[in-house]
Amino acid sequence: MPATVRVVDPVEWSTDSLRLTRYAFQPSPAELDAGRNLAQGKLYARFSRTHVLYEDDAPRATAMVWRMHQHVRGRLLPMGGIGGVATDPAARRGGRARQLLTAVLADMRDQGQVVSTLYPFRPSFYERFGYAGLAQERRVRIAPAALLPLLRLDLPGEVTLHRHVGVAGEIQRFETDLAAAVPGMAVYDDPDGELLANQTAEWAAIARVDGRMTGYLRYSVTEHGGDFDARRFLYRDPVTRSLLLAWVARHTDQVASAVLRLPPGETPETWVPDAEATVEAKVAPMTDAAPMARILSVDGLAGIDAGPGEITVRVDDPLIGGVWSLSGGGTLSVATGGTPSAELTGPGLAALVYGALDPAELPLRGFGSVDEPAAATLRSLFPRTPSHLVAHF
Repeated sequence: MPATVRVVDPVEWSTDSLRLTRYAFQPSPAELDAGRNLAQGKLYARFSRTHVLYEDDAPRATAMVWRMHQHVRGRLLPMGGIGGVATDPAARRGGRARQLLTAVLADMRDQGQVVSTLYPFRPSFYERFGYAGLAQERRVRIAPAALLPLLRLDLPGEVTLHRHVGVAGEIQRFETDLAAAVPGMAVYDDPDGELLANQTAEWAAIARVDGRMTGYLRYSVTEHGGDFDARRFLYRDPVTRSLLLAWVARHTDQVASAVLRLPPGETPETWVPDAEATVEAKVAPMTDAAPMARILSVDGLAGIDAGPGEITVRVDDPLIGGVWSLSGGGTLSVATGGTPSAELTGPGLAALVYGALDPAELPLRGFGSVDEPAAATLRSLFPRTPSHLVAHF
């Protein structure tokens, strides 16, 4: 019987899909709580689509697509965030994941999603599906005592402490608003923060200036003498950053270190003098994967920010392949047809749109054929810029 791929309902998610993802990503064997799993499946179904590949009615592979929006060069575009890609161990190395992902990509495009991102188990695998690598976020480990000078500053605003579940809606609305100013940032299509409220319990230290939320830390404390571990450290301006770092300083006699996630390009060595800190961007398959992104619709890119220039490119990609004329000078215009002066693969186009690679690097990666005049035009249209996905899924 041939394999089929279809979108499953919450009941099937809680059995067929969850069994595969639990085996792939969590300690096992583990007992399944059918009632809790079904409730979680009903919640997730409102914000995602789960695909399962079946053979002889048996689930063999699965993937979940979160409905999100992402900042891509000045616009918030509909985005599909892929997570939970898993294959039954008995069915691995047989092409099931390839068949599944081919169907998932087409479905995302049909659902109107313009771009897609994911965290790969192996980047080279997803390059074959049109994904290009993005910058990895940084982490800084710093002793709270190093930040004590910030407590002496006369800063406007205040920081208040909450359980994150109680302020999930406010956090979600803040992140959605902030994403309009942070290249690469993605947010769930979840205005009330239901997904955040459903996550593992954490603290939320919210900074407000003139009564308006301007940043927050979402964190847990591992133990006395352990780590202040912040999964989110987001802020609008340097004042808010200092307010939140001063909050970390208040834990000087409670924890030994603070671990903060940072966007690419942040420089914690400039925060305070004489601080000892370790900044790293670890990249490793399975455990510390850097995000990847691809384009699902070239037409859908129309209106993003673009510098001056005009060029026609041939894109070699099963989903968005064709000849495309691109012109800028403020915002991007997209048309079909013309005589191409450059050849791009799917990852090549994604790397340019997301500002991850210079056009001259594309031939070195096998992402296209670009001569110097074409590279100059593409460099003008799509200047290098770091993207910070922020969301993890």
